[in-house]
Amino acid sequence: MAAPVYPAWVRRWVSGQWRNKRRPPVLRPSRDRPLALADKVASRREQSTEATCITEMSVMMACWKRNDFNDSACAEEIRMFYDCVEKAEKERKNQNEDTLSPRGNLPSSKVNKLLKRFPQITHYV
Repeated sequence: MAAPVYPAWVRRWVSGQWRNKRRPPVLRPSRDRPLALADKVASRREQSTEATCITEMSVMMACWKRNDFNDSACAEEIRMFYDCVEKAEKERKNQNEDTLSPRGNLPSSKVNKLLKRFPQITHYV
């Protein structure tokens, strides 16, 4: 009497290859498409825009409220707010697009430029 023949997945399951993530993932190329990078990646927000100059704005608005929205009485607070906005705008413009994000990733626009510069070879001559 011959031993029963089980499918391959049953043998792997019984042997414990799938337990505790011992088996590495298998990449199998599709028959109709070769393994290659795409021509572009999805565009997404480059970085979360954090609010700047909130403290200066709240001081300026509190001054306006105290002085019945009189600009001349709050000139110093207004100047401080505009200085902060100008400084934040300079920092934002000086930030180079080529730099990595805080998480260490390239922005999607930079990745698309690189993929366009170095296209994937999907056929041979």
